[in-house]
Amino acid sequence: MGDQPTAAELADDLLDALATEAPIVATLDSIPGHDHELRDVSEEGDARLRERAARIAGQAAESADPDRITLSVVTHHAEGLLARLDARLTEFVVADPMEAEGAQVLAWLPQQTPVGERAEEDFLARLAAVPGFFAALAARQRAGAGAGRTPVDRMIRNAVGHVDRFLATEPSPLLTPPLTGERPERRERLVSGVVRPALVAYRDALTDLAGRGRPDERPGLCWLDGGEQAYARLVRMHTTTDRTPEELHRTGLEIGRALDEEYRALGGAEPAAVRHRLRTDPALRWRDGEEMLAVAKAAVERATAAAPAWFRRVPAAECVVRPVPEADAPLASPAYYTTPAPDGSRPGIYFTNTHRVSDRFRFIAETVAFHEAVPGHHFQISLAHELRGLPRLRTQVSLSAYDEGWGLYTERLADEMGLYSDDLMRLGMVAEDSVRAARLVVDTGLHALGWSRQQCVDYLSEHCVLSDVEVQSETDRYIECPGQALSYMTGRLEIQRLRALAEQQLGDAFDVRDFHDVVLGSGLVPLPVLGDLVADWIAGRE
Repeated sequence: MGDQPTAAELADDLLDALATEAPIVATLDSIPGHDHELRDVSEEGDARLRERAARIAGQAAESADPDRITLSVVTHHAEGLLARLDARLTEFVVADPMEAEGAQVLAWLPQQTPVGERAEEDFLARLAAVPGFFAALAARQRAGAGAGRTPVDRMIRNAVGHVDRFLATEPSPLLTPPLTGERPERRERLVSGVVRPALVAYRDALTDLAGRGRPDERPGLCWLDGGEQAYARLVRMHTTTDRTPEELHRTGLEIGRALDEEYRALGGAEPAAVRHRLRTDPALRWRDGEEMLAVAKAAVERATAAAPAWFRRVPAAECVVRPVPEADAPLASPAYYTTPAPDGSRPGIYFTNTHRVSDRFRFIAETVAFHEAVPGHHFQISLAHELRGLPRLRTQVSLSAYDEGWGLYTERLADEMGLYSDDLMRLGMVAEDSVRAARLVVDTGLHALGWSRQQCVDYLSEHCVLSDVEVQSETDRYIECPGQALSYMTGRLEIQRLRALAEQQLGDAFDVRDFHDVVLGSGLVPLPVLGDLVADWIAGRE
């Protein structure tokens, strides 16, 4: 192929570009070369990234390399990076801990565990870079607001609250990662003399924007110039399909109606009455955070013991359960998973949110644990990390429809495996399905159909089993993460379709362990590529 880069070389080039976009995540994923950095959030930084992503996408389109799977993954990720940059999310996404640039730094920097002198020095260099990062971020957000790309005003206030809580936490979360020698003293000087003033200045910059943001009546991308086109591209990025927002909206409505039959069967009453009882019965709330953590740990242990009968391979990495850190908890999701370090220095971690724990429902505890931990994301991510001979782009970089589709698929798989402890926990499974169906409705409602924040709140309150604190946090998440919420049900429906196809065509020769091997055995791939892999496997077995 002459001087033309191979598919593997393009994958490595793009992996480095993605690490440049998210260097702290790269550190947590053991992707080298960026451990001392924070992202360059300036216009110039975005322009360099955009040029690089466009070049790689063009090279992938022209490549004659026979590794079409890797080329497809490269193309999708490069186009996704372009979609994110062109949407200019940095300017108006300010509060969500998983998506907002500043909130990510506050959430993820304390999660680092530097090992060795070089890693410790890189960690200190990253702390020293905090003032430049937050100054550039404030400048970018001021410029965006001046051009009409303003955050939602409520989110500005949320972001200010997050910074204030971080500053008020004693000792500082940045003093948690262990360091050796004289570095703890250097870190203390950096945190007190460099980082803290930078965060105060950023908090003040956000405060200056308060009152100038978009109102709750116009929270979606469709209210910004070019927002409809930006959302369409983000939908494609997150779903890896060509389904339109309007199609996805209708699908969510249809699934929601079908789930009513399961509420009747398991709840013994009309769906609205079942959901009302689940929402309002105080006996179905948690007593305290210790109880929540104990139930989550028991579910993970039960699933881990049952997994070998349903999977030919299980991860070598352990999965542990921990509470969401206090500073992040008020704005964080109800639960989430972080990946194990490839070198084994950090296990997979299932975080469950104990903030306002008595307002949260106990009956979803098992289904969320199965989704986030075992056999959900922990299996999917850890097994991908263990694959050999594939570019790291395919084993470590998330594809939302694949990742979240698998997680949602495993909630129903857990029922097949007999993992739910009773019908109340199975109702929790149905309740979580309702949320994922509703996400198709409200995400598209907000960003394509012009819904107000209150319309989203009202829909979730009526059709889902969510506490008010969860309705509010979920709504804010959808506002600041346009398109991501669509990936769950879109991916699950495709995995279920592929399994049904395999069962139909293979008959008695079908083995669910082999199917799971196919789904999890080629890394993180777009849904069309997964369809090709399953089709090839079926053809080879017939």
